[in-house]
Amino acid sequence: MSNTRPPEILRLTAFAAEPGGGNPAGVVLDASSLSDAEMQAVATEVAYPETAFVVDAGVDGDDRHVRLRYFSPGAEVPFCGHATIATAVTLAERRGVGRFTLETNVGPLVVETASDADAGSGPDSGRITASFTSVEPTVRDLDDEVADRLLSLLGLQRSDLDERWPLRESFAGNRHPVVAVREQAAFDAFTFDPAALRALMDEQGWAGTATVVHDHGFDDAGHLHVEARNLFPVGDITEDPATGSAAASLGGYLRALGLITPPARILIRQGHHVGAPSLLTVDVPATGGISVTGTAQPIV
Repeated sequence: MSNTRPPEILRLTAFAAEPGGGNPAGVVLDASSLSDAEMQAVATEVAYPETAFVVDAGVDGDDRHVRLRYFSPGAEVPFCGHATIATAVTLAERRGVGRFTLETNVGPLVVETASDADAGSGPDSGRITASFTSVEPTVRDLDDEVADRLLSLLGLQRSDLDERWPLRESFAGNRHPVVAVREQAAFDAFTFDPAALRALMDEQGWAGTATVVHDHGFDDAGHLHVEARNLFPVGDITEDPATGSAAASLGGYLRALGLITPPARILIRQGHHVGAPSLLTVDVPATGGISVTGTAQPIV
């Protein structure tokens, strides 16, 4: 490495619903002197779905305005939600809670951090939560031929799909195909060949995940409950335990298709199928970016 000392690599898990859950992320708070190849080498060695690199710890001298880049074990990715949460929580611990602006390859993101004052004196007292607001989401049709290839790779038929939630491609930082499966049994049972899916994702420019969801309906408070499986074949990884960019994209998808009435809250459970239960809270305003909230804790 070009540094005289190797970079400090922090390891955190974001969006954990219980101990052992969440999605691991690496965070390097001082990557200003690392080259692209060196950042890629760190991310490959860490071998988490993504590692976030703070390449400018204070844009124009403002330590609450930083520049981030994200690398998976195989390539740079435009945006990563769970690594954003992990980075924001770390920054808040070191610089104080409040608002941060994160410059990313998809544009600036505002992240609000807060200490969980409702935790009282229990074990969660002082826990920091972070909420990022995505770039403006967009939703477009998924080409029929591409959709058929995707379903074939998942072993799904069009009859398995929830006709209320049509196949689409949604963007809120990364482009994600959204596949809604009607029955829980089919959602739980589908499998896929990681290499074949990776080839299709690379061809289509899906730098994030392929998002498969199952609708659990609205609770008494009017919150929509969704279960998600986010497919992310890279290295030894096949499914992502928690995907902030996909959560934001799903919020944009649901708003664009009129499946929710903003302002709305969506509670997304993910990671059960890979033994890392996670919870993502998504708030969808009438217009603008989608907000995703979660926590992050050090990996022991």
